[in-house]
Amino acid sequence: MITYEFLQQYWWFLISLLGGLLVFLLFVQGGNALIFLAGKTENERQLIVNSTGRKWELTFTTLVTFGGAFFASFPLFYSTSFGGAYWVWILILITFVFQAVSYEFQSKAGNLLGKNAFRVFLTLNGCLAPLLIGTAVGTFFTGSPFVVNKNAVADAGAPVISKWVGEWGGLEAVATPFNVEFGLMVMFLAIVLGALYAINNIENQNLAKELRHSLIYSFGGFLIMLVLVLTQLLFMAGFAVDAQGMVHMESYKYLNNLLEMPVVLVMFLMGAVLLVAGVVLTFMKPKFKRGIWLSGPGTVLAVMAIFMLAGYNGTAYYPSHADLQSSLTLQNSSSSKFTLTCMSIVSLIIPFVVAYIAYFWRKMDIRSITTEELKETETY
Repeated sequence: MITYEFLQQYWWFLISLLGGLLVFLLFVQGGNALIFLAGKTENERQLIVNSTGRKWELTFTTLVTFGGAFFASFPLFYSTSFGGAYWVWILILITFVFQAVSYEFQSKAGNLLGKNAFRVFLTLNGCLAPLLIGTAVGTFFTGSPFVVNKNAVADAGAPVISKWVGEWGGLEAVATPFNVEFGLMVMFLAIVLGALYAINNIENQNLAKELRHSLIYSFGGFLIMLVLVLTQLLFMAGFAVDAQGMVHMESYKYLNNLLEMPVVLVMFLMGAVLLVAGVVLTFMKPKFKRGIWLSGPGTVLAVMAIFMLAGYNGTAYYPSHADLQSSLTLQNSSSSKFTLTCMSIVSLIIPFVVAYIAYFWRKMDIRSITTEELKETETY
């Protein structure tokens, strides 16, 4: 018989998978960040915009699905984070609104602002969205200022279960260096993935050369941030949960999680190797263009491992530094067993949805984008 604990862990696995896919799909944002850095001519900039413009809906849809999955499976997190840290989520959504508007209107007749104004909006989205998302995820390890009224959890008439006690609506996260470093790591990773995707998707020698140069600097920035984040993460005290559900601080908690969950350790190492291999092969072999298909899956595996570090093995995935016992765990923040069971049945269609997306992705990318194609087809 399927247990309640299994369902909670199964849905954290799906959350981790969605998180990994979201970070991979941030290559759209990373590509947009390179519009002016790598695109030196109008044609080159238009090629980048056309390349990312074919995929931007996938990133936004995955972000919405990620939030929706949290709402359905761990509603207390949704109400606490989305209701308390509202400024962070509002800013993330605003950057995506600017992105959508920019794609739709930059080439329309009567555009008074001009193409470059909308491209600046795309560039801002390319930098700010990954930075903000990464900073928000960083709080999974450092904590946030909220309290939970546990007596209200079982009271259907209670208007408020959790309360945000910070004064800045989630912007307090930037006061913790680890969170900002985590955000910068995700931003540089998105730019790396954006460069790799554009190299694979666009046929233009001059642009490919500039993209490879951009890849060196963005990958260097990513490695610096990765070392800083991992050094702190593996040696910091973490938020452990005992058998009675009480939260306490444990030295080297996340290092212990890695060592006690060898599957997660292998996932992280495999992801790191694939990510680095995609970048190194692209840089070392001028004709190699498929780096995104090494670094992309590597990103998914590594991000999944990071989410599992935060939630599995008796760990509070959304800790509170205002009240330690208000920290959210898989056990105290999930939906009912009935709800999780129904959603688990529905989740069985996920492989078919993924296959559908993969099929049409291949259809769209079966040919590289060229300058000649810009003259023949509608541009973004």
